[in-house]
Amino acid sequence: MKNTAIGSLLIYLLATACSTKTDKTLVSWVELKNLGVQGGSILTIQSDEKFDGIVLGATESGKWVAGSEDKKRSTFELSNVKAETEASIGQLIQMAIVYKGSEIIIYRNGELYATNKSENIDLLSLDDNIVVFGARHKGADDHINAEIEDARIYSSALTPAQLKLLKPNEPSNIEPYAWWDFEGEKIKEKTGRYHLNLSREGAKLHDGRLVLVKWGVMTALEAYVEETPKWPDSPPNDWLTFHLAHPGPGEGMPGDPNPMYYYKGRYHLHYIYDNNYGPAYAHVSSTDMVHWKWHKTVLTPALTGHGMYSGTGFFTKDGKPAMIYHGEGSGYNMISYALDDNLDVWSKPEPIVAMDENGPVPEKYWDPDIWELDDTYYALSGGEDPGLMKSSDLKNWNYLGKLLHDDFPEDIGIPRDEDISCANMFQIGEKWMLLCISHRIGCRYYLGDFVDEKFLPDEHHMMNWTDTNWEDFSNLSYFAPESMISEDGRRVMYTWLMTDVKPSGVQGLPRELELPEDGALRIKPLKELESLRYDEIALEDETISKGSNLLLDKIEGDAVEFEIVFEAPLSKEFGINMLGDEQGNEELNITYGKGQKELHIGKINPPFELQDGEDLTLRIFIDKNLVEVFANDRQAAAVSHARIRKNPNIQIFTKDKDLIVKEIHAWKMKSIY
Repeated sequence: MKNTAIGSLLIYLLATACSTKTDKTLVSWVELKNLGVQGGSILTIQSDEKFDGIVLGATESGKWVAGSEDKKRSTFELSNVKAETEASIGQLIQMAIVYKGSEIIIYRNGELYATNKSENIDLLSLDDNIVVFGARHKGADDHINAEIEDARIYSSALTPAQLKLLKPNEPSNIEPYAWWDFEGEKIKEKTGRYHLNLSREGAKLHDGRLVLVKWGVMTALEAYVEETPKWPDSPPNDWLTFHLAHPGPGEGMPGDPNPMYYYKGRYHLHYIYDNNYGPAYAHVSSTDMVHWKWHKTVLTPALTGHGMYSGTGFFTKDGKPAMIYHGEGSGYNMISYALDDNLDVWSKPEPIVAMDENGPVPEKYWDPDIWELDDTYYALSGGEDPGLMKSSDLKNWNYLGKLLHDDFPEDIGIPRDEDISCANMFQIGEKWMLLCISHRIGCRYYLGDFVDEKFLPDEHHMMNWTDTNWEDFSNLSYFAPESMISEDGRRVMYTWLMTDVKPSGVQGLPRELELPEDGALRIKPLKELESLRYDEIALEDETISKGSNLLLDKIEGDAVEFEIVFEAPLSKEFGINMLGDEQGNEELNITYGKGQKELHIGKINPPFELQDGEDLTLRIFIDKNLVEVFANDRQAAAVSHARIRKNPNIQIFTKDKDLIVKEIHAWKMKSIY
């Protein structure tokens, strides 16, 4: 699925009035289920990046601490404090943190646990404060496995005696600022301060408790505020120039592209970003798939009632735009229909329920995709060995079993149960393509046939050559693909780039996919990108002597495209060095050689092989410290680089024999914003 924290629960609620004091008390009654926790919270209050919370295992395993941003208020002496043990599991524990003046005091069952001198902060009087259960703070990957019986916030510093008088699920003499007793079918905050509710999966209400599993999170937010992402008039110098990226508010993390359409003269693309209410779909539209404008964010958990995770756009039989996606927090995949031509108004989401002869199927609902064939809708529900269902009306769904055919080939180079997420299935050429990711290894695709209402692949190929690392984005991963049909019938693919290139939520250059009769997938840059070119430089018939290089010193700027055609027969070792400093430090190297079966681009080695007598044509795009390379329209790769260079310092070299360069074309590239 297009996400970073699987199995979460978020609840957003609307607040009415706040205290202005920094003094406060956080109280939570919890039954721990597992001690293998490093930084999970049983109650956090947060505003923007600042937060205070009751956190387990953040500094020492099994020990409680007052969580805070960058641990600014978390320095406690815990050497004499007993850690929670297996004996703690199954016990109902009252944990409280009192913030009083310049002191933070932790109590366990009303007894002093630890203290810390610290400057306290005012979080209760801020309009944008949220409350989080499960993770240490909103957006964190840590978690806790526990059941919370009751949780409260007081706008004053309670005494030990007052803490001991508190009973879970019973009112106190002191009125709480906020109070959750987790009774009833829905989570409600009892003072009425928070009333906008959003649930996310991975946690649930059960027998009057909030049950948190893995990254279970609940957040409470004061007010729903509409927002429209906007590229700044003067962006930072290290922001990209011609790649679509998320400018804020929130982070484009994940930045997965999702439902895409060409409809009534405009292209529409949705991608996930971290809206203040949880994962939402940003919406951009364009006439050329290059220059985009942001629409107001309407597909947000505050309005749909659940998080917006992986999905696909499609058209109904009567030509209306619709989308299928995972309603994170609902437990289902959802379908929604556009109600206006600008795709700014959508119908209430409708859950998909797969049925067989015995009734509802206990299917794991996950990254869905949908397609129409012979007047029938087919939908897959992604993950490991995903399920398949069909419908004639998008309302009644018949479960067909597994998507993959029983004759799935053992020698295809990938196991049958490899994760199939961010799925997108369609016909291309004479075959069917299943474009997807594995969360482990990134973007990939199958080619095969859809027979017996099953997908039978006969090929598998990668589009990414680094394992996914959710902790370190310095090595780019090509991730979360989505595609659509253009106005003139081209298959156009977008992909989120997992990279630390700025800003967040970077989309890879749109690629055109084609499968001709020779069966080799063609991958080339979107032709509309050529509209960004200016100040062309052209060279022809350049011969580079053995052991020397050619410096392309006329190519300048940090946003450029250049195309180089190397004439066959090629030398055994040649290539391009670029983006190094004047001494050649920190270069990005692109190398190849006659007879080789890989193209070497920095640290990655995508498979690529020329036919006998075939020239090598490289199209290379440099956008600040992001580089994308296309080879003979049969291979493509994206990498990030250590530094941004105003002078790309491009040098062509050959080592073992003279090399003829037929053509060199280079252009500066305009901004798409």
